[in-house]
Amino acid sequence: MIKTLTLCSLLILAATTASASDFKISFDWSGLKRCTSGSPNTVANPQFIIKGLPSGTEYVKFKLRDRNAPGYNHGGGTVKVNSNGKVAKNAFKYKSPCPPGGSHTYEWTATATDKKGWGGKKLGIAKASRRYPE
Repeated sequence: MIKTLTLCSLLILAATTASASDFKISFDWSGLKRCTSGSPNTVANPQFIIKGLPSGTEYVKFKLRDRNAPGYNHGGGTVKVNSNGKVAKNAFKYKSPCPPGGSHTYEWTATATDKKGWGGKKLGIAKASRRYPE
């Protein structure tokens, strides 16, 4: 009985892990006004392409982080997911990338949840990063 439960538990864990690891996002900076002054603008989000969204996902929370200056809060937003795998530009506002006099690496983190707000269960996390300016 214990071996059967252990095998079942492993199979469930493998299925859950596989679906969470399939969760991926991509984006580009197209259309973003160039900024290298160190004073970010408030802008509309880029279009995101989402693949492998975990089962049960209702919302995705996005957060931008400058990996070269991780203490700066660029913000992000939460969107209700749709079936086409895209988050359109202008779904939320955030503070644009704007490295002072150079190029930094910026990373979007997308967290899939089953509910809006802090009470939602975290179903998966995906990250994508790019240099700005490229």
